[in-house]
Amino acid sequence: MKRILVVGSLNMDIVIETPCMPKAGETIAGKSIAQIPGGKGANQAFAAGKLGGNIAMMGAVGNDEKGEKLLESLKGVGVDISRIEVMNDIPTGQAFITVDDQGENAIIIIAGANGKVTKELIDSNLALIKQSDIIIMQLEIPLEIVGYVKKIVEEDGKIVILDPAPAIKDIPENILKGIDYIKPNETELQILTGMEVKNRKDITEAAKILIKKGVKNVIVTMGGDGCLYINKDIEEFFPAYPVKAIDTTAAGDCFTAAFALALSQNKNWKEAIEFGQKASSIAVTRKGAQTSIPTREEVDEMKGGKMKGGKGKNYY
Repeated sequence: MKRILVVGSLNMDIVIETPCMPKAGETIAGKSIAQIPGGKGANQAFAAGKLGGNIAMMGAVGNDEKGEKLLESLKGVGVDISRIEVMNDIPTGQAFITVDDQGENAIIIIAGANGKVTKELIDSNLALIKQSDIIIMQLEIPLEIVGYVKKIVEEDGKIVILDPAPAIKDIPENILKGIDYIKPNETELQILTGMEVKNRKDITEAAKILIKKGVKNVIVTMGGDGCLYINKDIEEFFPAYPVKAIDTTAAGDCFTAAFALALSQNKNWKEAIEFGQKASSIAVTRKGAQTSIPTREEVDEMKGGKMKGGKGKNYY
């Protein structure tokens, strides 16, 4: 099995359940509040670990209770946390997540220690980077660090997966060029390309903008509408699995991790996408980020998009 390295963020999620999203200037009554380990990088590392991957993570947390809980969560599923720096002068990152009754979410991130991931941390772990086969990154750490890591690995034949969230306009082309897989959702694709995305044709055209900038493969996740795989030669649609969504938090992270895990086990891109869809379709049926991640056995049990005893409508 190939080794996966996640270079990215760790956040403590503050999750608020509410009947609906508040409008500007509106005050509404929430239903509950909870703290759940999260952060896109940590979610991806956790999911890959829980699914049975050979996984390590690089990032940073504060020297505080939230940081301790995040490290404990990752360690509990077999993630190598020895390269996560504990910082004394800045708190652990946080994400404030509102989830409505339809399972949709809105997220505000406070970077904390994630914003202080440095080149020095990367340089002190070059051996680990060189020993890894698949590198997963996101945009919750400084963009210059994403570019720095990508430059280190681009000549080594490693698979680089970029989850471009939170999405920003005008990602430098030196970062995009040579990325093996980029996985935006529809909103992120629109921000990345500056192109309005309303339908599948728009998605294809926007994805080709990224391909022209040097990305090798684009996977656009579309929630209940499935996902679309596009490169310079191929366009293939994958329908969603039929489940009832409760909370979409970390569904994309679960997909990314499961996709990477399948690649690490020498599956092809089509098999990897299908495995990612299965894993994320289970995640949306559960509350929270890391608390929603399925086991490998649960994913393998899915037949025709349903777990044993499961039922529901299209979503993943």
